[in-house]
Amino acid sequence: MLDLQGKKILVTGASSGIGKDIAILLSKLGARVIITGRDRERLNQTSALLGDKEMHLAIIADMDAEADIKALVEKIEKLNGAVFCAGIIEYSPVKFLSKEKINKVLSVNFVSQALLTQALLKEKKIERQSSLVYISSVSSKLGVAGTAAYAASKAALSAFAKVLATELAGQKIRVNSLSPGIVKTPMTEGADSAIAGDDMKEDEKKYPLGYGNTIDVANYVAFLLSDNSSWITGSDLVMDGGFTLN
Repeated sequence: MLDLQGKKILVTGASSGIGKDIAILLSKLGARVIITGRDRERLNQTSALLGDKEMHLAIIADMDAEADIKALVEKIEKLNGAVFCAGIIEYSPVKFLSKEKINKVLSVNFVSQALLTQALLKEKKIERQSSLVYISSVSSKLGVAGTAAYAASKAALSAFAKVLATELAGQKIRVNSLSPGIVKTPMTEGADSAIAGDDMKEDEKKYPLGYGNTIDVANYVAFLLSDNSSWITGSDLVMDGGFTLN
């Protein structure tokens, strides 16, 4: 029985995948949703699925550009929650990493999320008793070959969320992260990776419950944003269909 009526919630990375389905679910649960992404066409497609256009807001912003972050924060009203979904995947063995590759992944997956959070707090755009949710990855806890930069960026995000939970507890602002295993999205299915194509079908057998779907993640995020989770902060849920059981 989730009810988000009256809540204003920001969702980054809402133009596709997990962020898109989170935004759609939140709107169905009654929240006023502010979505952002860098692809105008895809963000507009998400916006069209949110229902009442007068209620929701779509803002084009590149989370890798500080000017866009500043402009985004200026445009939005005070929030009761935020979901940080923006991210990229780039697979590369360590011996083929470069400073440019590392910086690119860290910038989008961690630095931009941290800077957006800082700007929201500095401009007092987060109400008391709000809930912040960061989408990390189970990769941050494993040693999967080829994921060094990605895993490091997500580990940084999870650690950031835990520290932030401590800092904001006095304002009753809850901060949690979620670490999914492989979820079927356009990004994962199209990734140039060691588990692409037919290999991906074989890899899914390692998941007792199979790969996840975006709605699986969206449902838990909605719970964390609701008042039903008012005693949960500083947590990092591993949601991986049993992948890490063995």
